[in-house]
Amino acid sequence: MTTQDELKQQAAQQAADMVEPGMALGVGTGSTVAFFIDALGDRNRQTPLNLKAIVTTSNRSKQQLEQNGFVVNELADVDQLDLTIDGADRVDDDLNGIKGGGAAHTLEKNVAVNSKKNLWIVDESKLCHRLGDFPLPVEVLPVSAKQNFAKFEQAGLQPAYRLNEQGERLTTHYGNWIIDLHVDPLPVPDGLAAYLDATVGVVEHGLFLHLVDTVLIAHADGTIERRNR
Repeated sequence: MTTQDELKQQAAQQAADMVEPGMALGVGTGSTVAFFIDALGDRNRQTPLNLKAIVTTSNRSKQQLEQNGFVVNELADVDQLDLTIDGADRVDDDLNGIKGGGAAHTLEKNVAVNSKKNLWIVDESKLCHRLGDFPLPVEVLPVSAKQNFAKFEQAGLQPAYRLNEQGERLTTHYGNWIIDLHVDPLPVPDGLAAYLDATVGVVEHGLFLHLVDTVLIAHADGTIERRNR
């Protein structure tokens, strides 16, 4: 295990300790979340948490949760989540973030907005003063993707279709395409989010603004920093 993995594991353990018995829990995806799931499983085996429900945002996390003895629910079957624990691709000084490097941001945002509290676990490489330095994913309907692409191009947002390993346009879980916006730094995040929200054909984008309550940050010096909104 690398030093970075050890730090992620420490942060993940802290996150697992924040889960309360009987919660309805949301679980994201990613390398740090994988450590969290194992830590949560260890804790549950020692003292059953009797979680009311668990909803996750990826098949990979679902399989790992099931391997740890948890029963995974669908978001549609849960009224509201108490806490969602996830990662992020970038986090700025205001605790706003970019997600969607794994093209799952539509489900991730649905889970996040239906959770009373959101906690992100990241390492310090994900921190930035202003959002940027990472492509902003925009999930679009294929039927109007051409028009969306042209509109983003005219707006100076430097769009590019996300491709899969075969060099074809990546298809999301919902059968849509991803247009990545390569702008660094991003213009005013709230303004850009409003623009994308109002664009017909856009399903969802990777700007997660004013959503997270707490961020656990694993630093290279071995410390775990906690930032609260």
